[in-house]
Amino acid sequence: MSETVRPTAAQAQTNLHAVLHLVAPGRLRCGETTRRPAAATVAAVAEVLDGGDFYPGEPIAAFAWPLLVQAGGLAELAGGRLQLTDRGRTALAKPVAATIRQLWRSWVTTTVLDEFNRIDQVKGQRAANVLTSVKTRRKAVATALAGCPLDEWTATDDLFATMRRNRETSPTVARSERALWKLYLVDPQYGSLGYSGFADWPILEGRYTLAVLFEYAATLGLIDIDYTDPAGARTDYHDNWGADDLDYLSRYDGLRAIRLNPLGAYALGLTGSYLPPASTAVPERTLKVLPTLDIVAVGDPTAADRLVLDAHAEHTTDRIWTVRADTLLAAVETGRPLGQFVTFLADRATHDLPAAMTVLVDDVTTRAARVRDRGLVRLVECADVPLATLIARDPKLRTLCTLVGDRHLTVPVEHETQFRRALRALGYTTTPAGG
Repeated sequence: MSETVRPTAAQAQTNLHAVLHLVAPGRLRCGETTRRPAAATVAAVAEVLDGGDFYPGEPIAAFAWPLLVQAGGLAELAGGRLQLTDRGRTALAKPVAATIRQLWRSWVTTTVLDEFNRIDQVKGQRAANVLTSVKTRRKAVATALAGCPLDEWTATDDLFATMRRNRETSPTVARSERALWKLYLVDPQYGSLGYSGFADWPILEGRYTLAVLFEYAATLGLIDIDYTDPAGARTDYHDNWGADDLDYLSRYDGLRAIRLNPLGAYALGLTGSYLPPASTAVPERTLKVLPTLDIVAVGDPTAADRLVLDAHAEHTTDRIWTVRADTLLAAVETGRPLGQFVTFLADRATHDLPAAMTVLVDDVTTRAARVRDRGLVRLVECADVPLATLIARDPKLRTLCTLVGDRHLTVPVEHETQFRRALRALGYTTTPAGG
C-alpha cells in the first residue's frame, strides 16, 4: 500500500449520520457484556463509510463507530441490538460538529473499551493488575493532541518525543515493573516485556497512542492523517524475542503523521465554534421521483443514500422505494426531520419534485407536530380528590407534577427523586405498585 493522505472531517460528519441510520432500524449488534460490535455489524458499518475504512479488510473506523455512539449515549443495547436513544434521535437533526464534540468528550471518560486491548500482539493484558486506568491514559493522549499546532503536520515520532517529555502527556500503560513481566510477545517467558529494553516507550505507550489517534480521533474527524501499510512501517520492536515472525506490532503502525484540523480544535475546546467549509461536492442525480410517490434509482445511489431512502420509504424492489404517510411517520418517530428528506430528494432527483410528494410531506409534518412525546412519567394515584389537589398545589410539588383527572398525578422521571423528597416533607409517601 502506498502512502495515503486523508482529510477526515467531512467524511466523519457524513459517517456519523450513516451509522445512526443503521442503528435506527436495529441492524447493528454488539456483545451484551463487551459491547463490542459483532463481525456482521463491522461489515455493515464498513459498507456505508464515506471513502471506506482506512484499510480494506482491516476494521478501524468500522469497529470504532458502534462503540463511539454507545459511549456518547446516542445508542444503547437492547437484546443485543443497538437502538437509538432520545439523544441519538435528536442528533439526526442537530449540527453534526456539536455531536462529534460531545462524542469525543464522552470517549475520553468512557470505560466501554481499553484501546490497548486492540494491540493484539501484546499478550497477557487480561491478567489482574497489569494495565493502568484507561481514563488516565486516554486523557494524557487527549492533552497531547490538544497541544498539536492547528493545520500543521506533526510526524508521529515527533509527537512521541514531545509526549515523553511531559508526565501529563505520557500515557503509562503498565501498572508497575512487575506488571511488565506479565506482558509479552509470542511467548510468556522468552518474549516477556519485563526484560530490559523490551518495553521501551514506543512499544507500549506509543502503540496505545497510535490506537487512540488512528481508531478514534481520526474516525471522528479530529485529525487528518498520513498513513501507509502497517507491515514494515515501524522497526522499534524488531529486537524483541519472537518479533521476527511479526509483520507489524499493531494495525496502527502505519500512521506516519497527523494534522489537527478545525473540527478537532473545536472538539478539543481550543476554539468556541466550528464553521464547516463550503461543500463543493454535488450529489449525483441518481433518483427519479414519480407522482405515484415511487422513487426510482436511475443511477447508482451510494450506500449512505440507500440508508436514507430505507428510513423514509418502503424498499419494494431492487431499484424502487415507495413513500407513504406511514413510512414518513415512522421516520419522524426516529427523530428524522422531513425537511431534510425533501432536500435530500431535491439534490438527487433528475427533475423537480412532484407536487404529490411535497403535499404528503407537508401533511405528515403537520400531523406529527400535533402529538408530542414529552418523555417518560410515573403515574401516582391519590386516595381522594382533596389529597391530589393538595399535592398538585403545594408550592414545592406543583412544579414537579401535573394533575391528571381528579386523583392522578404524573411525575417526569427526571423529577422523581425531588418529588418523593418534597412529598415526604408534606407528610406522605408513595406505595409501590401492587402494594
